[in-house]
Amino acid sequence: MQTHHTAAAPAAIGPYSQSISVDGWLFSSGQIGLDPDAGELVSADFAAQAERVFANLEAVLASAGCRFSDVVKTTVFLADMADFAVLNGIYARAFGDHKPARSTVAVAGLPKGARVEIELVARIPG
Repeated sequence: MQTHHTAAAPAAIGPYSQSISVDGWLFSSGQIGLDPDAGELVSADFAAQAERVFANLEAVLASAGCRFSDVVKTTVFLADMADFAVLNGIYARAFGDHKPARSTVAVAGLPKGARVEIELVARIPG
């Protein structure tokens, strides 16, 4: 196993790694809409948080030599399912024609009061 870390995504706020690779697979921890420098949510606005989540995930993927096209599975956690349609638009822009498997679940709460958290599994190229 190898841990991966990038300053372009928020540092872990607990005892975990941004991501770990094993046997050609990358497993990310969940990313919320934290600004990597400030360590705070970028905004209370859902769309702004979701855009930041994808920027954070892109950085985590890059730290292991991956891109969104390498992602095989995502899990999305929403504090409010009313945000589902907005999420889908942002998600579609991030992944383009690539459509990994996905689960979306409503949760009672997320760290720091975030409105969305996403984790992913990717196949490392090579």
